[in-house]
Order: sequence, then C-alpha cells, then structure tokens
Amino acid sequence: MAKITIKDVAREAGVSISTVSNALNGVDVLNPETKSHVLKVAERLNYVPNLNGKLLKSGQTKMLGFFTTSVSGPYFYKLVESMSRECDRLGYGLNVFVTKDKQVIMSNIMGRRVDGVIIYEELRIDEQDILSMQKDKIKAVFLDRVYQSETMGSVIFDSYVAAYEATKYLISLGHKKIAYISGVDTMFDSVQRRDGYLAALREYQLPVDDDYIIQGYFEEESTYSAIKSFLHLHPGKRPDAFLAGNDLSAVGCIHALKSEGYEVPQDVSVVGFDDIDIAPYFSPPLTTVRNQIARQGILAINQLVGMIKKKEQGVAQKLSGELIVRGSSHVKIGRNDIEA
Repeated sequence: MAKITIKDVAREAGVSISTVSNALNGVDVLNPETKSHVLKVAERLNYVPNLNGKLLKSGQTKMLGFFTTSVSGPYFYKLVESMSRECDRLGYGLNVFVTKDKQVIMSNIMGRRVDGVIIYEELRIDEQDILSMQKDKIKAVFLDRVYQSETMGSVIFDSYVAAYEATKYLISLGHKKIAYISGVDTMFDSVQRRDGYLAALREYQLPVDDDYIIQGYFEEESTYSAIKSFLHLHPGKRPDAFLAGNDLSAVGCIHALKSEGYEVPQDVSVVGFDDIDIAPYFSPPLTTVRNQIARQGILAINQLVGMIKKKEQGVAQKLSGELIVRGSSHVKIGRNDIEA
C-alpha cells in the first residue's frame, strides 16, 4: 500500500496543500471548522507527516544525542533515565549512540542529525575534533573532561577530591596498605580517582606501590578475577583496604576476598564509588562515595538546551561526592587489639 502523502489529505479534504500544512502545524490562519475537518481526514487516512522538511526548514530536529561506548551497568541506567526524563520535560527526544567508531560519531555530530550532543568517555574525541565542532558552532556538553567555551560545556564529578577524602577516611581507620581498583586508564573519572588516592597517600607519607593499583575495568567480574590473581601472585602483600573505582568493582572485590577466606570488613575494608541502588542492601552494606548521577544527567540536558536556545554559554560544572559510611569499612584490628 502506497504511503499517504499530504496531497492525498488535501484531495480527500477538498482543500489546498498549504491549508493542510497550516492545520497540521497549528498555524492560526484557519477557521476552527476547517482545521478540525482537515485533522479528522488526516487521522482517518492514517497520515504520518514527514518531519524532515519541517525540521530542515526550522534548522532543528528537536533531538539531542548522547554518544558513549557503553550503556551497561547501574551508572548508565540512572544517567540515561534522568537525561531522557529531562528531555521529555523540555520537549526534546534523546538519541543514544553506542559506538567506538569515531567516524560514525563525528559524522552524526557534524551532519547535524541532532541539535546538540552529550559526550561520554572513551570516545577519543581529541582537540582537533573539538576545534571542528567549535568552528561549526556545534552545541556540546562533555561528561568526560572539563571544558568551557561559548558553545560547549561540561558536567563532571569532582572525583579527585572525593577519592582523596575517601582515602583519608581509610587512613583514619588505621589502614596503611591501601590499594586502588582502577577502571580504564583513559577514563577521566578513573584517572582523577587514582590521582586523589595517590595524593592522600603522599600527604600521610604512606608508601606508593604500583602493585596496589589494580585494574578492574569498572566491572564486577573483571575486578573479581583481578583481585583473585593479585592475592595469589602477592601472598605477603594483602592490602588492609581497597578503594574501588566504582561500586561494581567494590562488589567484585568483596566476592573475591570472601572466596579466599577473608572477612569484610574485619580483615579488609572496602570502599566504593557511586552509591548504586544495591549498595545499602549488599552484604556487608557498602561504604561508598555517593555521586549525584541523576543530577549530572539533568544538568547536562539543561545546559545543552540553554545553549541551543542561545540563552546561555557553556560552563564547566563540578558535582561533589558524599562519603556514605556503611558496613564494608572498619577500624583496622591489629595484634595488640586482639591481645587486649
């Protein structure tokens, strides 16, 4: 069956094509009866308007694009949900592009398939790409770097300070051998958290040991394997505490420790990041840094829409984390404590 066109609606309704167009677009030049008649005919014929012409004319798609290499895990679930709700509230749709192919990303961005873009980690968008985007006045918000210009901004977590404070907290419990479970070495949050952890160790003059930076890729299973391997390869170097780059890593770490016969937190303290939904209900309940994930999504969409509507320029926004102390961390118990 042939697709119903605007011409078919005009012929059936006995009016001109421009009258149908005005009726469908809510232009106030028609009398109410004519408009109602045209809309009823369009509905009866199941006419679906071709938005491309209208959008090309207005120069807007009313769609925003989120570019990422992954949407797996609780962080992305919360982030995408909050962004899509905010888009809905502001009258925009959200397209999620999951790809590692930079050409696909740049052609979608530069081809103006969307009105503005939100860019997250690992997309290898470099300075040259950003210059091209700026030249074309592409509106963008980065979640993976600090950036600020007329048409681009960023919304990030202050991961450095949060990790510094979390490490200081573990030191205050008496822990001296503290390991960090990193995500991916190119990821902004992972690097910032590692640097904050190292800064706290140096400030308190604790040894910095490369073996104590263990890669878990922000995933539960990878961390489980990495911790098991570490404990087997370095039997005399078990840390007193682990600072995990995210809560999934903390969960994987705790599973690995338990499988090797260690108690958490009696033998080893574990602190995570994000405060995902499972964190309070895990056994033991996770001590973690609560990140404002939903707020990050809402701020990113608001900033982007503000730039699209030319109401504001790009800004670099930083969200602070909050340490939530639960059952996975504990004052270090030494030999003297046991004997006492």
